Amino acid sequence: MSPRDAPAAPLAEREVKTIVIGVLLAVFLAALDQTIVATALPAIAAEFRDAEHLSWVMSGYLLTATAATPIYGKLGDLYGRRVLLTIAITMFTLASVMSALAGSLVELIGARALQGLGAGGLITLAQATIGEVVPPRERGKYQAYFAIVFATSSVGGPVVGGLFVDFLSWRWIFWMNLPLGLAALALCHFALRNLRVERRKVKIDYAGALFLVGGVGALMVALVSGGNTLAWTSPLLIAIAGGGVALLVLLAICEQRAPDPILPPQLFANPVFRAASIIIFFAVMAMMGSIAFLPLYLQIAAGASASSAGLLLIPMTLAIVVGSTVSGNVMMRSGRYKILPVIGMALATAGYVALAATAGSYSLAVLAPALAAAGAGTGMVFPVVTISVQNAVPLRNLGTATAATGLARMLGGAIGVAALGAILAGALAHVTAMIAQVSHLQVRAPTLPLKLSDLAPAVRTQLLAENEGAYVTLFAACAAMTALAFLAALFQKEIPLRATHDEAPVVGE
Repeated sequence: MSPRDAPAAPLAEREVKTIVIGVLLAVFLAALDQTIVATALPAIAAEFRDAEHLSWVMSGYLLTATAATPIYGKLGDLYGRRVLLTIAITMFTLASVMSALAGSLVELIGARALQGLGAGGLITLAQATIGEVVPPRERGKYQAYFAIVFATSSVGGPVVGGLFVDFLSWRWIFWMNLPLGLAALALCHFALRNLRVERRKVKIDYAGALFLVGGVGALMVALVSGGNTLAWTSPLLIAIAGGGVALLVLLAICEQRAPDPILPPQLFANPVFRAASIIIFFAVMAMMGSIAFLPLYLQIAAGASASSAGLLLIPMTLAIVVGSTVSGNVMMRSGRYKILPVIGMALATAGYVALAATAGSYSLAVLAPALAAAGAGTGMVFPVVTISVQNAVPLRNLGTATAATGLARMLGGAIGVAALGAILAGALAHVTAMIAQVSHLQVRAPTLPLKLSDLAPAVRTQLLAENEGAYVTLFAACAAMTALAFLAALFQKEIPLRATHDEAPVVGE
């Protein structure tokens, strides 16, 4: 083992717990702000009298967070995760204050984009930090905590946002981040002071970083603009997407030659990394896509308010918690993991198939177990993906590998929302026209968490019947995504989890 792979000195259990609390708070901040704005969009549109560009309040955050994720992972490996996590939390917190003080929609979108630049490092650096201080065999319970916090904040975001909008103001969504961000900053700054920081001379891969951010950013712009501000056949949209693909091709060429690449080519030669990235990509694609549009479905089908629709997602949230906890404990006790995503994705696929089969006839007795199956199956995947990859790479590449799977996760979520939004575009446009008669607020699809509860039950029943096909397609698409993840899990290579940092991992074919 080379000095570069040497682990940090073992930390006391109390120190590890302090680190975990600090980084979990950072994860909570990043995951919560992915979805908390959803139910505030109508109030924001009404205040700024601008609905056409409203989707960028969420998309701008997601775009910059996705593009920044692998950059943080690499810089954390080079300069230490404590420094980078401090920078990320500081940027996130300051941008939250700017969002709360925004005087126009343009200012809010810009502040959200800056907030995303900070958020891009929170989840990845937090996971890599745990990987640095805890051996692979013991990481199961900690990664389960990550999954629990991520899922709870993602699903709970719309509920919290709805409560703020109903009883305070949408601006409190961002003011809330100030005390939480300061607490996370203090915890991470002091808890991580004993982490080893390796000082070595490196040549920063600026070209790779530029191609990566540009390529991912262009593709994200194309995805969030398609079917919304630009038609899918628009020459401008095609040019943006083509430019993104070209930049990613240049990235692949650049990384073959860079002495210290942002995305080391040997990662993609690693079968564990390849399978894990495909699994998390499709699993999160289905999860985030369904979470984004289930509240609207529940408002139509059940007559729920914006905030209570989020409460109906509790079976999924609790199931994710259970699935993650079980998965983490099984890995910790057995040192094995391959069977877990196989079972998990089979369960999730069954849940989405059940939702597709009953989309036109809402029943809580069917909805709750179907959501629970989808949630439990997805929850079983989260700990496996991170730990299996960290177990298969050298310690010096821990942050880079964790960030690469994080990039797959965030791209999956973004593409899932965009793709399923395209599937529902026609249905949402129909709903928009009908709601406009009640709310007098015209919002372009698919940013539509409006007051469907104001519609008469007969009208909502009509809406559900007329748009049943769109929702059947949506849930069937989610089932197809998790089925692809299931196939990837079948072919995943299993390397028994190491009990210490010292054993050299198996890399490559």
